[in-house]
Amino acid sequence: MELKPDFPQLKLSPGYINHWSNLPGSSRALVIAQIAQANPGIILVICNSSAQVDSLERELKVFTPDALEVQSFPDWETLPYDLFSAHESIISDRLHTLHRISQMKKGVVITALSSITARIAKPEWIASNVFNVAVGQKMDLTAARTKFERSGYQCVSKVMEHGEFAVRGSILDLYPMGANNPIRIDFFDDEIETIREFDPETQLSTDSLQKFELLPAHEFPTSEEAITRFRQAFRHEFAVELKDCNVYQDVSNGLLPAGIEYFLPFFFEGTATLFEHLPEDSLIIHDTDLAKANQSFWENLCHRYEERKWDRTRPILSPEKIFLNEDELNSALKQKPRLVFGSDNKNAFKLNYQDIENIVSNGISVNHKAKDPLEAFKRFFQSWKKPLLICAESAGRREAIVELFQRHHLPIKSINDWCETEQNSEISNITVAPIEKSFLHPELAFIAESDLFGQHVLQRRRREKSAISPDAMIHSLAELNIGDPVVHIDHGVGRYLGLECISANGQPAEYLMLEYAGSSKLYVPVHALHVIHRYSGASDETAPLHKLGSEQWAKERKKAAEKVHDVAVELLDLYAKRASKKGYKYTTDNVEYLQFADSFPFELTVDQEDSVAAILKDMQADTPMDRLVCGDVGFGKTEVAMRAAFVAVQNIRQVAVLVPTTLLAQQHFENFKDRFADWPIRIEVLSRFRTAKETDQVIEAINQGKVDIVIGTHKLIQGNIKFDNLGLVIIDEEHRFGVRQKEKLKALRAEVDILTLTATPIPRTLNMSLSGMRDLSIIATPPARRLAIKTFVREYNKPLISEAIQRETQRGGQVYFLHNSVETIERRANDLRELMPDLNIGVAHGQMRERELEQVMQQFYHRKFHVLVCTTIIETGIDVPNANTIIMDRADKLGLAQLHQLRGRVGRSHHQAYAYLLVPSIKSITRDAKKRLDAISTLEDLGAGFSLATHDMEIRGAGEILGEDQSGQMETIGFSLYMEMLEQAVTALKEGKQPTLNDTLSSQPEVELGIPALIPEDYVPDVHTRLSLYKRIANCKNDNELRELQVEMIDRFGLIPDNLKHLIKLTQTKQSLFPLGITKLTANERGLSVEFDPATVVNPAVIIELIQRNPSRYKLEKGTILKVVRPLEDTTAKWNEVESLIETLSPAS
Repeated sequence: MELKPDFPQLKLSPGYINHWSNLPGSSRALVIAQIAQANPGIILVICNSSAQVDSLERELKVFTPDALEVQSFPDWETLPYDLFSAHESIISDRLHTLHRISQMKKGVVITALSSITARIAKPEWIASNVFNVAVGQKMDLTAARTKFERSGYQCVSKVMEHGEFAVRGSILDLYPMGANNPIRIDFFDDEIETIREFDPETQLSTDSLQKFELLPAHEFPTSEEAITRFRQAFRHEFAVELKDCNVYQDVSNGLLPAGIEYFLPFFFEGTATLFEHLPEDSLIIHDTDLAKANQSFWENLCHRYEERKWDRTRPILSPEKIFLNEDELNSALKQKPRLVFGSDNKNAFKLNYQDIENIVSNGISVNHKAKDPLEAFKRFFQSWKKPLLICAESAGRREAIVELFQRHHLPIKSINDWCETEQNSEISNITVAPIEKSFLHPELAFIAESDLFGQHVLQRRRREKSAISPDAMIHSLAELNIGDPVVHIDHGVGRYLGLECISANGQPAEYLMLEYAGSSKLYVPVHALHVIHRYSGASDETAPLHKLGSEQWAKERKKAAEKVHDVAVELLDLYAKRASKKGYKYTTDNVEYLQFADSFPFELTVDQEDSVAAILKDMQADTPMDRLVCGDVGFGKTEVAMRAAFVAVQNIRQVAVLVPTTLLAQQHFENFKDRFADWPIRIEVLSRFRTAKETDQVIEAINQGKVDIVIGTHKLIQGNIKFDNLGLVIIDEEHRFGVRQKEKLKALRAEVDILTLTATPIPRTLNMSLSGMRDLSIIATPPARRLAIKTFVREYNKPLISEAIQRETQRGGQVYFLHNSVETIERRANDLRELMPDLNIGVAHGQMRERELEQVMQQFYHRKFHVLVCTTIIETGIDVPNANTIIMDRADKLGLAQLHQLRGRVGRSHHQAYAYLLVPSIKSITRDAKKRLDAISTLEDLGAGFSLATHDMEIRGAGEILGEDQSGQMETIGFSLYMEMLEQAVTALKEGKQPTLNDTLSSQPEVELGIPALIPEDYVPDVHTRLSLYKRIANCKNDNELRELQVEMIDRFGLIPDNLKHLIKLTQTKQSLFPLGITKLTANERGLSVEFDPATVVNPAVIIELIQRNPSRYKLEKGTILKVVRPLEDTTAKWNEVESLIETLSPAS
C-alpha cells in the first residue's frame, strides 16, 4: 500500500521556520523520507547525538527508495581537546560526504550537533583539492607521487589504510579517502596504463576501473605554506615556550600529532561549517530541543577547556575558535528554511500520528508467563481495526513471531517490503525493518519488535572477501626484526642482523646476515632461506646462541630428532585408532544446501569458504571428523558451524552444540533460531535459565529424536541424555571446560564428528592441530569496516576512567568495566556511580541467581545501562555491538587468552573500539604479567588470536605445551623447526620408512651458478616485504606454486626484473635436482660440477655413457662428482647447459 503525505506544503523561504508536532516513535523517519522525495533540493537533518545519527540513517533506508541519496556526516568520535585523532575511516567518510554534497542535487544529509557546529574547511578548498585520475591520462610517476604527497597521503611500504600510498617500480598503490577499496595504478612511461582496485589483505588486484576521484587525505592542508601558516598562527595565539610544545614541534617537522583536529583553524586563512557547504535552497530539520542540547554540549566543552587550558606544553584554542557559539549557530540556522519537529509553538501543525498508548494504555508487550502471551497485542489489534505492520529485527525473528502468532491463532503474513502491506485489517503483516519505536500512521500501524519483546534492533554488516594465509601467519619471516633469534638447520640458533648485498665472483647477491656465539657471522644466500626458521622457544633475550663449528648443535639436533620420532609414532597410533573407527559418511543435497547457503545475508570471506569446504570434505569421509576452527572473536566461525549442522540434520543426524556458559548458550540459541528460521528444523536449548519442567521436556524430546539441534552447557553430556541419533558435536571454546567434561568429550571423539571452535587456541590445542592430531582451519579475515582495537596499558587513575567512559557514552556507546572480584565488585560499582552520577551502572557476576544474571545481561544488551561492572563471566560469547570500550581492572592478573577474549567483547561494530588495561603500578607487576600486557597491546591487528597463542608458548615456557620431556627439545631447536621435523617424520612413517635425521630436515640441493639472483631493492624497497618474498620463493614446492607467486609479484610490483627471474629459475632448478638425488650443482665460466647423493636415482649407466661418448668434456671424480668441462661465457650458456644436463640425467618417464 502507498502512504500519501499527510502534511501541508512547506514554506521554503530563507529564515522561515515550519513548526510540526506530534511525531511519536520512529515516525520522523517516514516523514523525512516523504519530504525528501517531494523536496527538490537537499535536506540537512541535525540530530542531538551521534547515536541518533546512526539510528535515523538505518530507519531512513527502510523508507527511502534506492534512487534517493542518503549521506551521513559523522562525528570525529573523540572528546573535545582529546589526545586521540579520529580513525582514518571516519575522516574518509567525512571527506566523502563533503565532496558528495557539492554534487548532490537531491537527497538527505544527516549529522550531529557537534559536527554541524565544528569549524571545518571551506567548500572551495575541498573542490580545489579533488582530482580526477583516469586511464590514458598523461602523468609520470614522479608527478603522481608529488601530487599525492601534497594531498596529504603518506608514503608506506604496503597500503592497508585510507590515506596511504606506495610506489614500486612502475606501480603506484593508493587508498583514496572516500573509496571502498584501495587502487593500483600501472604506469607506462608517462601515461596511466591501467587502474585496478585491490584487496588490502591479500594485496591482489580485483576489478578494473577507468577512473577515480582523489580526495585530500586530511580535512586540512599539509603543504609547506599551510605549515608556515600554522606556525605563525600558533605563535600569535599562544605566548608559550615553543621548544616545550610537542604539537608545534611535530607540525613544524611535517608530523601530525594525535588530536590535531582541534587546531584545524590554524591551517587556514578562514574556516567554514557544514552550513556553507550546503546549497542555498537546502532545508534544515531539527528537534525543538536543539538549543537545550547545544547548551549541554557547550557546558561540557567549556568544562574540558577549563581543565586543560593550564597545560603550557599543549596550549589549546578557546571553544568559540573551534565551534560555533550559540549566537553563531542561531545566525547560521536563520539563513535557511527550517522544519522543527516536536515544536510546542501554538501555531505548530499537528501531524495525525499516534502512540500505541493512545489506543491501549498498558502497551502491547508479549507476556510469556500469561495464559495468552499475546493478550495485550490482541487488545490493541481489535481496537485499531486498520492495516498493521510488524517490523522484525531479522529473518529469524520474523519467523519466530510468525510461529508465535500462528500458535495463538492470530493471522499473519510475511512480506518483503513495507510497501507490500495489505489493506486487510483482519490480518497482521510482518517484514524485516530496523524500526526502533512503534508509531501509528492514520492508515497503518508500524509495530517495532522492541515494543513486542523489548529487543533492540541491531543491523548486521556486510562482509567482504579477503584472505590471509595461515601458513604465512605461523612461519613468515616478514615480521623479523634486527636482533631476533632464528634457527639455521645446519648451524643452530643465531641472531638476525639484516639483509646485506655482497658481490660474489663479480655478481651482486643478497645474503641474510646471522650472528652466533662469540660474535661469529654467517651469511646465508637468499635462495637458501628454506634452511632458516623463526625461533619460538625461550624468550628472545634468553635464546641459546650456538657456536659455529662446534658439535653442540649437531648433538641437540640428533636428540630432538629421536624425540620427534617417538612423538610421530604416538601420533600415527592415534591416527590408526581414528581411522579404524568407521564414521558416518554424510551426503549433501546440493539444491537444499545451496538454498541454505544463499540465505546467508553476507558474502563469505575466503577463509570462511575454505573452512566450510574442508569441513564438508571431512564429513563426507569414512572416518570421524576432528577439526579445529580458529578464528578471532566475531570473524564468522558460527556461520561455518551452522552449515555443518545443516548438513548433519539433512542426513537425519542430531547436532549438539556445547558451550561453556549459560549466557553463550542463550545467545547461540537465538542465533541458530534466526539462521534456520526458513527450515523445518527443531532447535532447543538446555541451560540454567530453563525450569526443571522445561528441561525434562527437552531431554525427553532429544531422547526420542524429535530435536534436531540442541544447544547447551555441560548438561548436554550428562548421563540422563541419550541422543537418538547423534551425528555432530560442535564445541565452542573447549579449553573453558573442566577435566571431567573433557574426558567425556574424548570418549565422544571416536564415535561422532567433532567440530571445535575457538578464538584463542590454547597452546596445547594449537600444538595438536599443527602436529596433525587434529585438522586445522583458520579464519583470519575481519568483517568489512571492522577496526583494530586501540589498546592501552595504564596505571589506575580516576580521571582516565572518567574520560574513557565519557568518550564512549558521548557517541551513544556502552562500556564494560571488568573487576574480577565478587567480594569488592559492588564497592567498585559505587565508586563509578560517585564518579559519574549521570550514568546508569549495572553489575553482573557468576554468583548471581540465574534469572537475575539473565535480566541484567538483557538490560545491558537493550541499552538500559551505560556501564556494566562485571567479572570474567562476560569472557565468552556475549555479543553487544553497541559496547565499544572495555576497561580491565588489575589486568596483570589475567592470562593472555583471557585478555584476548575479553578485549574481543568490544570492537564488534564499525566504531573505533578501545581497551584500557589498568594495573596498580607498571613497575610493581611481575615480569610475566608485563610480557602478557606487552603482547596484547602490540598485537592490535584483527585476527591476532593465532599469533597470541604462539606468544603464549614463549611466555609460559614449552613444558606446559608439549610435556616436560619434549619441552627441552623445543626450547633448544625452536617451535617452527620442531614442527617441520615432526611433519617430515610422520610422512616418512606413513610411507613405511624408518625416518632418519636427514628425513626430518628439509635438505635442498645447493646451487651456485655465479648468476645474479636476487630481488632488486628498487623493485621491492621494503626490507621486510623482500625477506618475506625470499622465504616464500624458497618454500615453493613446485612450478605451479612458483607461477602463482610470479603472478602475484607482477600484480603487486610490476614486470619481473632479470635478477629476480634468475632467482625463480634457480628455485626451479633445485626442485628438479632434489628428486634426482643431486646435492650440489656449481657453475663457472669453465663448466659445471654435479655432486650426487649415494642414494641417487640417476642411472649410473647414463653417466658412464656420457663419459665414454665424450671423455674430454665429462669426468667423474671421487665416484660421486661429475665434472662438465665446457666454456660457459654468459648467463644463457649456463642455463642451457644446466637444463640440458638435468634432462639427460632424469629417468625416462
